[in-house]
Amino acid sequence: MSSKSTMKALVVDAPQGAFRHTEIARPDAAKGQVLVRIQASGVNPLDTKIRAGNAAHARHPLPAIFGIDMAGIVEAVGPDVTGFRRGDAVYGMTGGVGGIQGSLAEFAAVDADLIALKPSNLSMREAAALPLAAITAWEGLVDRAKVASGQRVLVIGGAGGVGHVAVQIARAVGADVYAIDGAAKADYLRSLGATPIDRAVGTIEDHVATYTAGRGFDVVYDTVGGAGLDMAFKAVGRFGRVVSALGWGTHALAPLSFKAASYSGVFTLLPLLTGEGRAHHGEILREVTRLAEAGKLLPRMDSRRFSLADVVEAHRLIEGREAEGKLVIEID
Repeated sequence: MSSKSTMKALVVDAPQGAFRHTEIARPDAAKGQVLVRIQASGVNPLDTKIRAGNAAHARHPLPAIFGIDMAGIVEAVGPDVTGFRRGDAVYGMTGGVGGIQGSLAEFAAVDADLIALKPSNLSMREAAALPLAAITAWEGLVDRAKVASGQRVLVIGGAGGVGHVAVQIARAVGADVYAIDGAAKADYLRSLGATPIDRAVGTIEDHVATYTAGRGFDVVYDTVGGAGLDMAFKAVGRFGRVVSALGWGTHALAPLSFKAASYSGVFTLLPLLTGEGRAHHGEILREVTRLAEAGKLLPRMDSRRFSLADVVEAHRLIEGREAEGKLVIEID
């Protein structure tokens, strides 16, 4: 049991290093921060890439505590914080990059702008699964693509971490949603209200002809990158919008340009890394809470449960693409 001045945490000392169970000083809530007693820490593919030293865009100087997403209870409120009070259940994407302490610990002092009250109908485990995926989906669909009711929306990688949230957000605004993924995900995608498209059958030109009568989709969200983004450029219709959370390659723009369509990249980590735009992340999460409480958004959870002692196994499952939904470490 930790003392009031210390806390248990997992620290990684070097790239590809082991998780070291240790006890360190418990942080205090500084100006603009709240101290959160962490109950659950979401595990994202990005966590494994940072740990392996393969994410130059997501620098996190070592030794460090990992864990980008969290849910927990406000323990204390720092100066100039008015939106939260002790005992509030909150969630957010609050650290694990840029030298900011992550959520694989008993406590974290987090920027109050980055968090929101967690959905009352979701468990801590479910809430911790949402922030990175939901903010990424929202920034692409709502902020960049201005998704609207009645539009045809295509999500490439529709059953993935970002994809399944994007599908639900698009459905919530009244869009007609189509989702490309493996055949095994078809029933799940139908349950979300999307039309599943088997990625192994037919070409993107076939799908444009079948589902849009050759016109193309109004909005295409690529969550896969590489060939997925090339596919998105071919799938979008005239004056449409393509967004991608993994638009890091080299791509031919002609299929996009000849349709006067637009492209926007989504880099969800910018506010954490630069400090700019953090309040908008809190705003997005308040909208995510509203959707979740209205029954319009629910994370797809892997049935397996993990504690701090199981982090290595959770990372292994993510790296091996063996997870069947979101993985979360339960701290308590």
